[in-house]
Amino acid sequence: MRRQRPSVRRAAALRRALPAVLASVVLVVTGCSADPADDSAAEQAGSPSPAAKKVPAPSGRTPGGTVLVADFGADTVTFVDPARGAFDSVRVGTAPYGLAVGDDGRAWVATAEGVAVVDTAERKRITRIPYETEGIGRPAHGEYRGGGMGIALAPDGRHAYVGVNRPGGNGTVEAIDTHTLKVTGVTEVGRRPFDVDIARDGQAVYATDHDSFDVTVVTPGSLHTRRIEVAPYGTEGGLGSWLKPHYTAVRPSDGKLLLPFEGERLAVVDPETGRSRIEKMTANTHQHGVTITGDGTLFAVGTGPIDPSRDDGPSLTVRTPQGREKVIPLDGAHEAVEVSADGRTAYVTGGFTRDGYWNGISVVDLESGTVRRLAAGERPLGIAVL
Repeated sequence: MRRQRPSVRRAAALRRALPAVLASVVLVVTGCSADPADDSAAEQAGSPSPAAKKVPAPSGRTPGGTVLVADFGADTVTFVDPARGAFDSVRVGTAPYGLAVGDDGRAWVATAEGVAVVDTAERKRITRIPYETEGIGRPAHGEYRGGGMGIALAPDGRHAYVGVNRPGGNGTVEAIDTHTLKVTGVTEVGRRPFDVDIARDGQAVYATDHDSFDVTVVTPGSLHTRRIEVAPYGTEGGLGSWLKPHYTAVRPSDGKLLLPFEGERLAVVDPETGRSRIEKMTANTHQHGVTITGDGTLFAVGTGPIDPSRDDGPSLTVRTPQGREKVIPLDGAHEAVEVSADGRTAYVTGGFTRDGYWNGISVVDLESGTVRRLAAGERPLGIAVL
C-alpha cells in the first residue's frame, strides 16, 4: 500500500506537532496481545450509517487533501472531504483492498478481479488490468477471497507491484508496467500477501506474507525472491495463530523494515541480512496497518483485544524514531492509516479485515489527540491522501 513516500514538508510539519502529541508518553509494556471487536461492539460504538448521505461534490478537479479509501465491502473507491465527509465514488471491481497513488494522480487499486487504474482528478476509472496468477478463483468478497491485497508503486512510477492471494496456497507478486498497463512478470511469495512495500531506492520489493510468518524480498526485473521469517512469538499455531505479520513500514533513515506485533513488540528487520531485533511497544492490542513519515515517526493501528480480559482496545500508536510512544484510543476496529500533508492529522480506516468493522474513518488530531468519526465508504481498508 502507499505508505512510505511522505514529503519533506509533511515531515517538518509533523516534527512541529509531535511535542504536543507526545506530552503523555507510555514507556512500559504491559499485558499480552489483542485483537478483533465484534459487530455488536461496532454498533455500540455508534458506527456511521452505510447509507449516510454524500456531501455535494466539488466542482472541477478533485482538490488536494481529499482522502481516498478502498471499499472492501463494495466495488468502489470513495472520495472523502476530511472536514465534511464522502462526496463521490468510482466503481473499480470486486472487493478492493489496497491502493497506491502516484505523483501523476492515478490510483492503483487491488481488487479481486484485477488492478483498477483511477484518474483521481477526474474521478473515473481508466482501466482494470486482469491478474495472470492462476488459481485465485472467481471474484468474491470476504476476508479470504482471492485476488489483490497489498500494492505499491516504484519510486520512479514506472511499475506497480501487487500482492495476489491464492486461496489455500502461496500468493504471488505481479509486476505491472504503468505505461503499457500490462503485467510484465509474476513471482511466487508467501501466503496472503497483506502488504507490499518498496525500498527507497527501488531495488527491492517487500511482500508481507501474513499466513506464512515471513516477508518475501523480490528483486525488480529478475523477480528473484528470498524469504525472511518474521515471527517474534514463534510460528506455533500455524494458520490459526493470531501472532503473524500484517503490514510493514520501510524506515527512511536506513531502509530497515518495521513490523509491529500485539502492541508489545516491534520487529526491526534488516532486509539485507535477514536478521531481526525486537523493540518494546506499549499499546497492548492486536496491530495491523502502519505508515511512516519522512522523519521516521511510525504510526501503528491497534484493532482491539484478542483476549478482552487482558488486552486493551483499539488505538493508534504514534512512535518517535527514539522509541517514545503516545497511544491514542480509538472507538471500534480499524485497519489502515495515512497522515495529512501538513503532518497534523491522521486518517484511520474502520473497515478491518475481520468482523467488527464499521463504515467510516477516524480523523485524529495529532496535536490534541482528539478523534472524530466520519462516515466514509463501505468497510474501507486501503487509504491514501491526495
